[in-house]
Amino acid sequence: MVTKYLHYIQRVNKVNKKLFLTAFFISTLYPVLADSDTLTQFFQKSKISGQVRSYYFSRLYGATHVPNQSSFAIGGLLNIKSAPFLGGFGVGVSFYTANDLGTHGYSPSTVDTTMMGLTPSLNALGQAYIQYAKPGKLLVRAGDQIISTPWMNNSDARILPATYQALFAQYSPLPDVKLEALREFRWKSRTSPNYYKDNLYYGTGYSGDPIYGGVPKLPNSDPQAQGTLAFGASTTALGAKAQAWYYDFYHFAKMFYGSASYTLKTATGIDPLVGVQFVREWENNSLLNSSMGAQGVDNIIGNTVNSSAWGVQVGANFDIAPNIFGKGQLTWSYNEIVPHIGAIGGGAIVSPYTIGYATDPLYTTSMIRGLVEMGPGNGWKVKWTQNILHQQFLLMAAFARYHTYYNGNSNDAYMDLTYFPGGMFKGSSVRDRMEVANGGLVHDAPLNPNNKTFVYNRVMLTYMF
Repeated sequence: MVTKYLHYIQRVNKVNKKLFLTAFFISTLYPVLADSDTLTQFFQKSKISGQVRSYYFSRLYGATHVPNQSSFAIGGLLNIKSAPFLGGFGVGVSFYTANDLGTHGYSPSTVDTTMMGLTPSLNALGQAYIQYAKPGKLLVRAGDQIISTPWMNNSDARILPATYQALFAQYSPLPDVKLEALREFRWKSRTSPNYYKDNLYYGTGYSGDPIYGGVPKLPNSDPQAQGTLAFGASTTALGAKAQAWYYDFYHFAKMFYGSASYTLKTATGIDPLVGVQFVREWENNSLLNSSMGAQGVDNIIGNTVNSSAWGVQVGANFDIAPNIFGKGQLTWSYNEIVPHIGAIGGGAIVSPYTIGYATDPLYTTSMIRGLVEMGPGNGWKVKWTQNILHQQFLLMAAFARYHTYYNGNSNDAYMDLTYFPGGMFKGSSVRDRMEVANGGLVHDAPLNPNNKTFVYNRVMLTYMF
């Protein structure tokens, strides 16, 4: 069945690529490129890419009174990026679509709404931007776009990614140095068809947004989110990497984030590595303050944002049996969020665009959740990543243990296997991700229903073109 499915996708894509690209660019750029030879070259240098995805997610709860949940969807991402014109200008668009094919049934309580909400179909213009670029030196982009920063990213683990309506700029004064700045105004969550002035602390239906998967703590009467201002700097040199970011999540929190890592090249097949990270947040007038009517983050109310967190990671990259296993990595990581009495969530990290999604950059974050979702405390994680049989398989396994002040002790065991067929099916993959969560408080808002085992399994079939 998988083979027939991929053959069909390849046939459809060959037809649709040229039709969609031609219609779009003739209507928008023909006045600029009226010369026939120039127009031909322009189309040849323009790029079209995308994915077709088929996902099946299931949530299995050990608590007998809680119904299991599942969700299936098939969808696609179509990206079009023009060739440069007028000395470096370019445009890009991305169309996203998903459909449950009638599989969600009639009981919302049995649907995993984090995949695409409760709607039977989801369509969005995920990207629509204009940019000016000098490769390797300067990029300025305006419009709807994917953003890839540590605490604002596309969170692309569902049928559709998250995208942002923003101004973004990147400048490289030196080959190994990048300076970045962005001003975000609205965003489109993973289950939203349009852009809204909210974030993952707002509830489903706020201003009409079908947003799911967050940690809603704000009443619907609260004002809209005013977006984010951020600046970042990063560098790489001689095996070392470092970055520093400042975020102003307007009326939520101000954040400084820094990380650094170093890999020692030994030419022995085993390269040791070490990494560190640090987070500091503050804000006196956050919408999450209890005085503003917000519910307590981690069930702990507060009237100021005051959060401090740090982490370390040690391990090694290895390539000791390239004909059998290929490249791999083994790491041990530790994170701690320091408690602060009187602060929101007792010192919790405020993360408007990753909380609930578990897509933050902390080393110990698991597939289901991490310390951002659980609040002050500490956690450690062991992770093994291994390529097998000339990179035809990718195996990941991890175990994480958390000790928190307000959500008790818990652990997550993780297994992830991806198969890349290659050959005539190059660009396709079949992936199964599973995590088993245990623990948490028994009575006061347990992490897992009735403090029983929670198994989350995600089967993903993807074809990239």
